[in-house]
Amino acid sequence: MFKINHKKILFNLVFILILFFIDRATKIYILKLAELNNAVDIYLSPYLNLYLIWNQGVAFGLISFDDQIIYNLITFIISSIIIFLIILAAKTEGIRRYFYILIIGGALGNFFDRIYYSAVPDFIDLHIGEFHWFVFNIADIFITIGVICLITAEMIIDTKVKK
Repeated sequence: MFKINHKKILFNLVFILILFFIDRATKIYILKLAELNNAVDIYLSPYLNLYLIWNQGVAFGLISFDDQIIYNLITFIISSIIIFLIILAAKTEGIRRYFYILIIGGALGNFFDRIYYSAVPDFIDLHIGEFHWFVFNIADIFITIGVICLITAEMIIDTKVKK
């Protein structure tokens, strides 16, 4: 049977909420800038701009639809994945738990925006010359780092187990 560790759950929740609020704070700041200036298009360096766009798709604006039924279906699927990740984080020991928490914190930030705004505000524009990466936000950074770390951990552990 699954034993409940209240300290672990509380720690997970606090860490997830910290990540969520960091993401919210950055998005609120950008949205306030947009409200004051009617847009956000700020040159920071030859490689980085702040440029506000509204993403109705999934990761990095992919799978974007105008159809409300498909949007709602994708939102439901995302909520199911978040619930699954919360369960995994609660059952996982060691460093992998932190990687799940990073993913959950970022996913909740973007999920909140999908529900509240019906789109996710993305604003970090990385580029080299004319090549621009997808515009993204802080929650996307948390998710990406968590996924990369999970994949790396799996590769390292699989390598050790096979030896």
